[in-house]
Amino acid sequence: QVQLVESGGGLVQAGGSLKLSCAASGSIFSINAMGWYRQAPGKQRELVATITSDSSTNYADSVKGRFTISRDNAKNTVYLQMNSLKSEDTAVYYCNANIYPSSLYRRGIDYWGKGTLVTVSS
Repeated sequence: QVQLVESGGGLVQAGGSLKLSCAASGSIFSINAMGWYRQAPGKQRELVATITSDSSTNYADSVKGRFTISRDNAKNTVYLQMNSLKSEDTAVYYCNANIYPSSLYRRGIDYWGKGTLVTVSS
């Protein structure tokens, strides 16, 4: 019974910063990749950033240079530092993690958080 819980969302002015956190808990043997996705009003959910177990990262072009994804494996937590925020960044941000419930699993299972709202005002 794995759970992902996001925190850190809120209201911020354009040009400001926020840091999101997502902690995984429950039956976890190990975690492969983790990531952040977002869904803006009237738009499809899109990938924001991902990070592998060895800390290799990928970013959407729209956030590269402004956002930084990181993880703390000991805490089963992934972070998203968001700087120079724009109104276009307004969205519900969702945490994702590919998790191995036990050593018997070759493939991990994707889990999702419930999301945290980020609103950027101009």
